[in-house]
Amino acid sequence: MGRKLEFSQERALERATRVFWAKGYVSASMRDLLKAMGIGEGSFYHLFGSKKQLYLECLKYYSNVLIRRRVEALTTAPSARKGIRAFFRTVLDELGDPRTPRVCLLAQSLSADVMEESGLDSYVKEQMRGFEGLFTEQLKKAKRSGEWPADFPVELTAEILVTYVQGFFRVVQTLKTREQMCRQVEALLKGLRL
Repeated sequence: MGRKLEFSQERALERATRVFWAKGYVSASMRDLLKAMGIGEGSFYHLFGSKKQLYLECLKYYSNVLIRRRVEALTTAPSARKGIRAFFRTVLDELGDPRTPRVCLLAQSLSADVMEESGLDSYVKEQMRGFEGLFTEQLKKAKRSGEWPADFPVELTAEILVTYVQGFFRVVQTLKTREQMCRQVEALLKGLRL
């Protein structure tokens, strides 16, 4: 007699994350999610309660598992300049992976559909503030170490980088190739003295 396969909540969460990542919050149907997760409707509601709660769990999974690579690239490099460049290389490498949707789930969440949902909006805003804070901290360290001059606009530069990254994911989906985005990133970083 064959052994019954055990349900893995983490695997189901990873699969649901990929559905939301590829289709977006509104376009991901319950049918899509249940099929990808390999569970029935009753189990779904028992485990997650609602599509909104599942989306929040998927955002957390995405941040903890997938964004970690970008954060590590940014924060473990020997200098802020190299870290920022490593961050963008990591993003471009992820986009070059045919198994990866050409968008950031967090960037995709900056939409009216998600931001009008109580609980989702605060999580997305918190993550975006944290993201900006990471850039700010790296730039402050660089300024303290003399990598940049005393008048270097740390907070403004961090804001510009975060704003650019969000637009980057919107544009790269449909309008630009990797090579074009590489040229843009290089021009942006040179313009910001990075």
